[in-house]
Amino acid sequence: MRILYGVVGEGMGHSTRSRVVIEHLLEAGHELRVVVSGRAHNFLLKCFRDRERIAIQEIHGLHLNYEGNALDLAESIRTNVEKAGHGILYNVAAYSKVAEDGFGPQLVISDFESWAYLYGLNHRLPVVSIDNMQVINRCQHTPDVTDDKSLDFRIAKLAVKIKLPGAYHYLITSFFFPPVRKKRTTLVPPILRPEVLQARREPGDHVLVYQTAASNEKLVPTLQKLPCRFLVYGMGREGEEGNVRLCPFSQTQFIDDLRTARAVIAGGGYSLMGEAVHLHVPMLSVPVEGQYEQELNARYLRKLGYGEYAAELDLDVIDSFLRHTDQHARALESYRPRDNGMLFGCVDELVRAASLDEPPLHRLESPACGKYEGPLLPEEREE
Repeated sequence: MRILYGVVGEGMGHSTRSRVVIEHLLEAGHELRVVVSGRAHNFLLKCFRDRERIAIQEIHGLHLNYEGNALDLAESIRTNVEKAGHGILYNVAAYSKVAEDGFGPQLVISDFESWAYLYGLNHRLPVVSIDNMQVINRCQHTPDVTDDKSLDFRIAKLAVKIKLPGAYHYLITSFFFPPVRKKRTTLVPPILRPEVLQARREPGDHVLVYQTAASNEKLVPTLQKLPCRFLVYGMGREGEEGNVRLCPFSQTQFIDDLRTARAVIAGGGYSLMGEAVHLHVPMLSVPVEGQYEQELNARYLRKLGYGEYAAELDLDVIDSFLRHTDQHARALESYRPRDNGMLFGCVDELVRAASLDEPPLHRLESPACGKYEGPLLPEEREE
C-alpha cells in the first residue's frame, strides 16, 4: 500500500516514535512518502537514508519559542507570522511535488501533523492519527487531574479537537489509560525505540537530569546542595562540578544512564516519561508552563504514584522527591512493560481495512489498552 506519513517537527518525540511505525510499515512491504518539518526532518533522513520504498520530503511547520521553562506565546506568534509567507510557498511546492510525481497515496497517517491531514482530506483519503495528544479530547478524565486547571483543560481540549477532526481512526499512545469516550479511538502503550526495548533495568545510585533550558544557571548550585550524584544532560557544557557531572548528548549513553538511574528529573514531555515508566524509573516532572499536555502527563504520573509533579524546580521539591523514590519504585512495579506489538497489530488492522475500502472502524479487534465500548449504531454522530 502507498502511505503518506506526516510528522510534526516541534519536539523530537514525534519523530522518534514515527521512526518505529515507519520501520514496521516498510518491513510489511508498504511504500511510504514522509513529510516532516524542523529538526525531525534531518533525524528521519538519517534514519532511512539508502532505504528502498521510502522518500523523505521536508515541509514548513510551526515553531514554538520558550523563555526559561515557559512557553513564550507572543514570541511564538511573532516568529511564525514572520515566516508564514515563505512557509506557505514552501508547502505549496511540496504539495505539488507529492501530488504530481505519481506516488498516489492510498492512506494517510499523521502524528499530529496538519499538512498530510489536509492532503488526505482534499483527496478523500482515510487518515489515521497516531499520537499522544488526542488523549486530552477523546478520553474521559477525572476532576483530580483537570479540576483546578479547568479553563486550561477546555482550551487544550478544543485545540486538540480541531487539529485532526474526522479521522478514520485515532491511535493514542499512553502510559495511563483513562476510559475512551469516543468512537474510532484506541489506546496503546508507549511507542518505544528499539534501544529502550533492549534496555534492562539495573537501579544505581545516580539521578539523571534532563534539562532543556541551558540558561538555567541555578540548577547546578541547587543540585550541589544535595547528597546525591547527578548526571545532567542539556546544559550545553561538559565537566565535573562536585557531585554533578555535565554530560554531552549521546543517545546510547543517555539510555544507559536512564536504565541504571535511581530516578530521573525532567520536563513533562511524553516520550521520556513513557520510557521512564516502561523501565520503572521514578520521575520528577516539571512541565513547561503553558503546555497543558505536559501538565496532564505529569498529573497522571503523580496520580498513579509513578513519580511527582512540580510547577517549579527548587531544592525542597527535589529533596522531597528523592526521599520518596522507593515508594514510587514500588508503585511502578504494578506497571506491565510492553513492546510495540499492540501498536503494530492495530496499525496492520487499520491498513488492511483501508485497503479494502471498509468504513471507519468504531473499535478495533486487535488487543489494546483501551478502546471505545459504547453503542455502535451507524446513525450516531461523532461529537
